[in-house]
Parts: sequence; structure tokens; C-alpha cells
Amino acid sequence: MLPIDIHAAQNIRVADELQLDAELQTVHSELSRMDPEGERFATVLRNTIDQLLNGEVTGRYAWESLYKTERTHAGTLVEINLQREFKFADGRAMDYRIADIEVDCKYSQSFGGWMIPPEARGHLCLLVWANDQESRWSAGLFRVKEEWLNKGSNRDSKLTIKAIHRDKIAWLWHTAELPENVLLHMHPTDRAAVFAPQSGQQRLNELFRRVQKRRISRNVVRTVAQQKDYMKRVRGNGGCRSALQPEGIIIMGDYDSHKRIAAQLGLPIPQEGEFVAARVVEVRESEPDRPTAFLNGHYWACARELDTPHSAPLLPSHTKQ
Repeated sequence: MLPIDIHAAQNIRVADELQLDAELQTVHSELSRMDPEGERFATVLRNTIDQLLNGEVTGRYAWESLYKTERTHAGTLVEINLQREFKFADGRAMDYRIADIEVDCKYSQSFGGWMIPPEARGHLCLLVWANDQESRWSAGLFRVKEEWLNKGSNRDSKLTIKAIHRDKIAWLWHTAELPENVLLHMHPTDRAAVFAPQSGQQRLNELFRRVQKRRISRNVVRTVAQQKDYMKRVRGNGGCRSALQPEGIIIMGDYDSHKRIAAQLGLPIPQEGEFVAARVVEVRESEPDRPTAFLNGHYWACARELDTPHSAPLLPSHTKQ
């Protein structure tokens, strides 16, 4: 017997739903057109979680640290922030009108936990899930039909989708990558070392010392610094760049010149509001096995564990093209 291709079977079911439901097909096409790679959607979800954590004030970095009332408010914030990003029109019966079609929006941090209100029967729902621990998110469209729902047992009679009928969800993006919450996924020893100093500047220095070759978001910087002028703490002139330069560490931001250096060194490229740190050493041009960048008249490569630390080069001026 040939092996069953589960993903192919799911795609067939989704294709059937799209063909049978003209409105679903129209909304699916419109959302795919607006965000072909899902990058805008993922950014909204990342920013919404960070908004709830409010790390600059609270120092929190984990979903579990939220109060119950804050978690309850998450769905509303996702709905609001998606509408702000995509400029969805207000719905008359549901949350939005997308391509002039009524669409409700439901978010759950637990996959399959979407609570469907009775008034959404017959309408389309945009179902959204994100899990910071797994760094994954999904969004799909679902036509609310009575026979596909569990009976409501709570006071407001909200319903959930029967597990067997989750295959009726027409996924736009399924278990896509959510921008990483670096603090959440650090080794506990490293995280403790980052938060140990009393000084926000010293905490940031330790962050970039311990988290290298990974994209670090502005929100992570804000959470660690817990200061209003957190961006100033990363720069030179007394910030992380000058403090860590003697250790051979460079910190690249989202400037075009910095992105080029990151690419030349074979590092993740920082996106808007992100940083990537790395310890570098001077090398000879003739070393083909190590990606290099030409800085200050010399070739540099990412340091290996046994490389002797040397002072890092200055990065180019911070200009965007």
C-alpha cells in the first residue's frame, strides 16, 4: 500500500472548500494578495504579544506571566491590531468587511480553542492562533456551520469547532514561523545572568555578550533595559557597541550597511527594529572556508571558540538607502 500523504489530503479538502464557498474563496484570495508571505500577519502577532507583556515596565517575557484578565484581552487586541495593519472596513454584523464580505475574527493561544459566538453562525471566521513557546502561528478561514460545532456549555453559549471538522479550515498560513522571543528561549543560566545586574546598561551588555548570531528584537532590548532611552544604550558613545568592542563583539542593526555586513558574515540579517551581535576576528583574505566582511581596511570573520579575542572594527555610518 502506498503511504498516505496527509498534507496532500488536507490540500484537497481545502481546495474543495474554496470551490464550494465563493465568499470564502474571495476573502482567502484577498488576504493572500495583501500578505503573500504572511510577514505582516506574523509581525502583528509578535507585536501584540509584546504589547501584552509590556516588558519595558514589567520585565516580563513569558505568556504564563500574564494575568488572567490580560490573557482574556489578547483576542480583542489581535482583532484591533490586525484591523489597523490591514485597514479592514468595519463589519455591520461581524468584526470586519474584507472584499465587502462580513468576517469575524477569533484568536486563541490554544490551538483549536476558538470560541465562536452564536451570532457568527453562517458567517466566515478568520481563526488565528499563536504560541510564543513554539514560535509558531496559524491563520485560516472557516464557514461557521451548526453541524461542525460542539454545543456551547458556557454562560454566553459560545461554541468550539469539533476536532474532526478542523479540516474544514481553509488555511492561509499553517504553523508558520513566529518571530522568536529570544528571552523566552534562552538557556535559563544565560537569562539569569542577563537580568542579574542592577544597571540597565549592564543588562544589555550581557544580553549581546550571551546572545550572538540570533536576531534580537527591539522589544527584547526594551524589556532588558527597562528604560525609556533603551535604544541609546545599544549605540556607541558609552552604549553596548563601545562597551563590547574590546571583546571583539559587533552589533549590527537594521541599517543597509549593517545588513550587508551580516550577509557577508553568513549571519541572520536584522530586520526592522532588530539587532544581530557577533564576535569577530581579523583574518587573511585567502581563507575561503570562512565568510568575511571587509571593514576598516581589513577582512573580518565570525570568531571561532578558540580564537583569541581582539578589539572589533567600527561599523559603517548608520545610513539607510
